[in-house]
Amino acid sequence: MHFRLRKNIIMDSNSFDDRDGQIWYDGKMGHWRDADVHVLTHGLHYASCVFEGERSYNGNIFKLREHTDRLLKSASILGFEIPYSADDIDAACNEVCKVNCIVDGYVRPVAWRGSEMMGVSAQQNTIHLAIAAWPWPSYFSPEARMKGIRLKTSEWRRPAPETAPTDSKAAGLYMICTMSKHAAEAEGYDDALMLDWRGQVAEATGANIFLVFGDGKLHTPTPDCFLNGITRQTVIDLAEARGIEVIERPIMPEELADATEVFLTGTAAEVTPVGEIDDHKFTVGDISRWMMDDYDKTVGKACGEAAA
Repeated sequence: MHFRLRKNIIMDSNSFDDRDGQIWYDGKMGHWRDADVHVLTHGLHYASCVFEGERSYNGNIFKLREHTDRLLKSASILGFEIPYSADDIDAACNEVCKVNCIVDGYVRPVAWRGSEMMGVSAQQNTIHLAIAAWPWPSYFSPEARMKGIRLKTSEWRRPAPETAPTDSKAAGLYMICTMSKHAAEAEGYDDALMLDWRGQVAEATGANIFLVFGDGKLHTPTPDCFLNGITRQTVIDLAEARGIEVIERPIMPEELADATEVFLTGTAAEVTPVGEIDDHKFTVGDISRWMMDDYDKTVGKACGEAAA
């Protein structure tokens, strides 16, 4: 177990490495501040790292098994096996929430290659798994969500599936997301819209995107080079339950001029309306509000049933 006590380090009290609480690390619960990795960890240098983002509502993690299955799949795509079963990981996620008294919060499992070998090849490196959880409000402010957030199209594009493991939730794939979001925020926007290598609309930096046109149907890009998000799948089911047709198809950026509503979906973003992309303006219309309300009710209902 790789917990080390660090001394004589002054850090912001809000920093994620300087908090009270417990983190599950390689099968054991340990103090939050002691959850260290070595500076020569392969996952840091070569991005051999996968993770999940999960939300706990009313003390229960929404769609936990789907997230765990995706974590295991992501590791497999990157060529390593997490040394814990899905049942083990689910139990650890729930234990972390319990010991940290997380009722409504965020859960982060992360797995990575260790430090035994330092180089591109790391066949003998130990595979580590850690799970943390913390209280976390909406990804975007309530005011921004109600009026619609502002996006700016990024210069960076999602890569083709032949050039990157786009079916995985791998840390390396988020490098351009961070760069894109920082650039957008520097110009006063909330987030960035990312196109794919073909110039088609793909997603935001950490959320999928849906659009409403004059036909009253929901249109969303085909997830062939980015994650088919768990929240995305949930919202598609909710829309179809309302009798709203969902069309997955290639969407070109020039089509934004004809969209009346746009919203994002993701574990962190939940359902967040978009009011502006570049020079295009949108309203927070009925479909966006319905999906927000239906999603909020679903996570409450599903978690209530899980607790029953």
